[in-house]
Amino acid sequence: RPIISLRQSTMATPTGNEANLTAKRLNVLVYSGSLTHSAWQLSRFLTDNGPTGTGTTVDSVRHCVYTLRRLLAPHYAVTPVTGDMLLKEPWTATCALLVIPGGADLGYGRTLNGAGNRRIAQFVRRGGKYLGLCAGGYYGCKRCEFEVGDKTMEVVGDRELGFFPGTCRGGAFPGFVYHSEAGARAAGLDVSKEALSVGVVPTHFRSYYNGGGVFVDAPLFKDKGVEVLANYSENLNVDPGEGAAAVVYCKVGDGAAILTGPHPEFAAVNLDPKANGPGYKDVVDALTADDKERTDFLKACLSKLGLNVAQDTTAVPSLSSLHVSGLDAEGPLEILSLLAPALTNDNKNEYLKDENDTFRIERPGTWNLNDLEESLPSDPSKPSDGIIDYKEVIKRLVFHDDVPSSKLTPYFNHHAFYANLRQYQYESREGASEFGSNLMYGEVVTSTNTIMEKNTQLLRQLPHGFTATATVQVAGRGRGSNVWISPAGSLIFSTVVRHPIEKIQSAPVVFIQYLSAMAVVKGIKSYAKGYENMPVKLKWPNDIYALDPEDPEQKRYTKICGILINSHFMSNEYISVVGIGLNATNASPTTALTALAARYASPGAAAASPVTLEKLLARILTTFEDLYTRFLRTGFDHGFEAMYYEDWLHMHQIVTLEEEGGARARIQGITRDYGLLLAEELGLNDRPTGRVWQLQSDSNSFDFFRGLVKRKI
Repeated sequence: RPIISLRQSTMATPTGNEANLTAKRLNVLVYSGSLTHSAWQLSRFLTDNGPTGTGTTVDSVRHCVYTLRRLLAPHYAVTPVTGDMLLKEPWTATCALLVIPGGADLGYGRTLNGAGNRRIAQFVRRGGKYLGLCAGGYYGCKRCEFEVGDKTMEVVGDRELGFFPGTCRGGAFPGFVYHSEAGARAAGLDVSKEALSVGVVPTHFRSYYNGGGVFVDAPLFKDKGVEVLANYSENLNVDPGEGAAAVVYCKVGDGAAILTGPHPEFAAVNLDPKANGPGYKDVVDALTADDKERTDFLKACLSKLGLNVAQDTTAVPSLSSLHVSGLDAEGPLEILSLLAPALTNDNKNEYLKDENDTFRIERPGTWNLNDLEESLPSDPSKPSDGIIDYKEVIKRLVFHDDVPSSKLTPYFNHHAFYANLRQYQYESREGASEFGSNLMYGEVVTSTNTIMEKNTQLLRQLPHGFTATATVQVAGRGRGSNVWISPAGSLIFSTVVRHPIEKIQSAPVVFIQYLSAMAVVKGIKSYAKGYENMPVKLKWPNDIYALDPEDPEQKRYTKICGILINSHFMSNEYISVVGIGLNATNASPTTALTALAARYASPGAAAASPVTLEKLLARILTTFEDLYTRFLRTGFDHGFEAMYYEDWLHMHQIVTLEEEGGARARIQGITRDYGLLLAEELGLNDRPTGRVWQLQSDSNSFDFFRGLVKRKI
């Protein structure tokens, strides 16, 4: 039985017994221009503000991601994606908006012409949305004319997407120079308020501009679904035809595109007024004065595209201190002792300089309430500090020899957590005593997974079961290049599992992903009396879905939990960091456990035992430890297999195997040796042929929205 790796496939007609998995459009994808994700990550450090070989500028991508995350959180995950992903990954089903930012549109064509543009055009025609900013605006037109007559910069030619059925001509203003702000200006825009009826819409504002075009004769294309959203208010350097359209909306099939000449996504707070001479300061000052109007205009544009825009602009939060405490006061002190050889000292403070982050160490006794204001995140009502490189921020790691008070951690009750943990440990059939007994909590963190998994000096010294949790993550991680949306109300945590190498045959490390998923489901169902029949299920290999409480009759299941596992081999053992994000009390972006309990828990159960993050965390951790302890003893035996299938969504689901010539197969379960998916081939009239495949995914990622495996963004 061959092991094969499959990409996207299609789903056969479901029977009445099959669950309906709902793929919600929660991704906003920003094209980064690099062919691969690793190349884009490298370009962040090596590339200046000029376009990369595949079109975008790093600066444009950063501005775009920054602004969209502020306007769209917590409803969408704003993620940079590469050309390779747009060409090969099945991103269209879960993408709400594709954004092509500034740069040079010839580079876009080198990567996307042909197959890439066909996918983008089909995505939009079938209901997707496209936002093209400056060069992305040129790229979305039928024809591009840039600096005609200038032998060094002239770009003229037809473009494949053709969302705007005419020509984008530029530069609209003189002076553009690649790799420079020489042509930058605060361009005045007159807004067509009748075309933007949602929210507060300004009449006029100034937007950052550097090289963008004008959409020629845009008013004449009204009968083709084109609306002018804003016009340039100043004289232009090129012939605009009728009108002076700076921003246009284009209806395309069931979808739509908005194309811009200027850069309304550029926030003045992220521009350095001293960087390009005295004239540039005047530009930044003008943009600063009109920043609210710019933001309101961009919100109205996103709303016109059908996106759910945040009512209040999300401020860029500062990181809080990380508080390490324990059920036993000796636990944190032992960790601190183990870290001691790696610490450095500047005669005032101790530091742990690790691979990804630098931590300032606060020992018990040196911490007092005078440090409280500094340790907490800044007031979110204050203006944003702009783009923050969180990797460069020194993190304060505070070790406690007692349970932190509510004054230090107002959004997490340590006393309640440890009390529930003790109770669940007392009830444990496997003698649970480690998972969660040492805890790190931060109100605002980058990612609980990154803090441990990417800092190996710290990770080496963390005990089995050490758990990090947070109220808000600003850089939550999902599988591959996914971003996990982590609004307040999510249960966010990562746990260290130290797996002995001598157990690798009888208890393969790959099954930790299954155990963690089972722990979430069983932890929810055993949270309190009355929660036993909560409709929470496993989507293979390790996502958690729940019956949508808003539409139970359709039996639609929607994702409420994601799991990310990273493993290292150190000191003769596998050290896995199991990251879990669960929608507990937050209604966005899908649904939450509180909504499920209100509808599906036994009468009175939700009121008698409301969901709290502290109790839920304690319940899942002790359940996880019980399952893991049993697994070390028995392996993934028939008992585990039966438990897994109790809450599995996929038994007997029929799928089409794309890379096997469109063969139809019925899912029969997983293997107990390596957890591979078993699929039995079907022949005429869906009769088994006797052939069975064992299937594994690329990047540990499977999807059943269309039948079987697909790579994920």
